[in-house]
Amino acid sequence: MYERVQESSEFQELKQRFRKWTFPMTVAFLAWYLLYVVLSGFARDFMAIDVIGEINVGIILGLLQFVSTFVIAWAYSRHAEKKLDPIADKIRHEVEEETK
Repeated sequence: MYERVQESSEFQELKQRFRKWTFPMTVAFLAWYLLYVVLSGFARDFMAIDVIGEINVGIILGLLQFVSTFVIAWAYSRHAEKKLDPIADKIRHEVEEETK
């Protein structure tokens, strides 16, 4: 039964929608994170530029790492709710009906 579900067009659509959003977002976030790490290691003068009082570019970019993490989590939650959950619910109901 599970092999049939995995081969179904609905399940393939679910996987495609998941990957279409998740892979690019993962690459973008990792690039952003690695940029921060590289700047921290090789552009110390840039990261040390004071922006407001004792708050420098490094602190701001570090805090933006947290902000971007929460924004990505929120965006994924919305994406899953609108694009993934309806298909997953339909597949689950079909499987539950077959196993009764």
